[in-house]
Amino acid sequence: MMASLELTVDRAVPVREQADRCHTRWHPDIPAAIRCAPGDEVRLQTRDAVDGQLSMDSSHEDLIRVDRTIVHPLTGPIFVEGAEPGDLLVVELLEISTGSFGYTAQFPRFGFLRDEFPDPFLVRWEIDHGMAVSPDLPGVQIPAAPFLGTIGLAPSRDLLERINARERALADAGEDVALPEPRGAVPESIGNEGLRTKPPRENGGNLDVKQTVAGTRVELPVWVSGALLSVGDGHHAQGDGEVCGTAIETDTTVRLRLDLVAGGAGDRRDVRFSGDRSPASPAGPWVATTGLSVYAAGEGRAENLDHAARSALMNMIDHLVAERGYHRREAYAICSVAADLKVSELVDAPNFVVTALLPLGIFEGVTSGGLS
Repeated sequence: MMASLELTVDRAVPVREQADRCHTRWHPDIPAAIRCAPGDEVRLQTRDAVDGQLSMDSSHEDLIRVDRTIVHPLTGPIFVEGAEPGDLLVVELLEISTGSFGYTAQFPRFGFLRDEFPDPFLVRWEIDHGMAVSPDLPGVQIPAAPFLGTIGLAPSRDLLERINARERALADAGEDVALPEPRGAVPESIGNEGLRTKPPRENGGNLDVKQTVAGTRVELPVWVSGALLSVGDGHHAQGDGEVCGTAIETDTTVRLRLDLVAGGAGDRRDVRFSGDRSPASPAGPWVATTGLSVYAAGEGRAENLDHAARSALMNMIDHLVAERGYHRREAYAICSVAADLKVSELVDAPNFVVTALLPLGIFEGVTSGGLS
């Protein structure tokens, strides 16, 4: 029998005091905050990306004092009964609502144009009745299209070690990489090797794909027993690219449903999304694959759009071959005539994120793949 569960947080208490239900790193040894079965619904709350350090009373100069080692506080992990490595965890986002305060922050030395904008700048947003307005940006109102910027699963021990080795090598080569940092780690015990939540990776994470609004289905390959799902980094709205480094950051309340596809991950390591008509998606049903820059074609490069785009495109071709039965050259042609490559995120080094978004209406009336 399906259950409806709840996982709440106290937004008046720092994340480090809620380590039984919140964390700031990815690691397989973080204990589960709650257990559920496939088919269950979970209602949960998330904290904003800097754990409540900013408010309507904050100033530009306060950004310099923000402790960014705690970015992002995540709610979870959620243990899903029966989930094993090689399975596919399916997360249906049923409802997403936001708090009444949001912010957009330009931190020094962060953002796509960080060389052009070296000074701190803070926009404080008041959110009410589905609209965000700000005294710092007069004449602007941003309609709600809330989504979770960060959604991911715990990495396996092997994946954790491979990612840490890869990112240490990138840092040694001079790339902008947030390496493990004990300060700000929740729980403290995993601070020396826990993955920072700044970039997205094979386990998902900070993808910042604005199309993942309520009504979206998210598919994530499972790496550890129980899957260990965590979410956070809520946004009222965002432009594709999130170019200054932040969206309209806010806390959220989320209702989601979890399910499993046994053995469904196969060789996949990308996160995929699908959904029906919504304010942030094209008209009608759609499916999207993600591409990250550092492991494209096995030898990707940090902060490289070509590699991220190649990865997203190859993942969409694989999807069309496996799910629709097309030959690879046919799938490539379909991508060229119907898929939109979107620059979803440019700011969380070392990974750029490109999505390949395909409207499913092009397959109406089609019962099989392409020509033999």
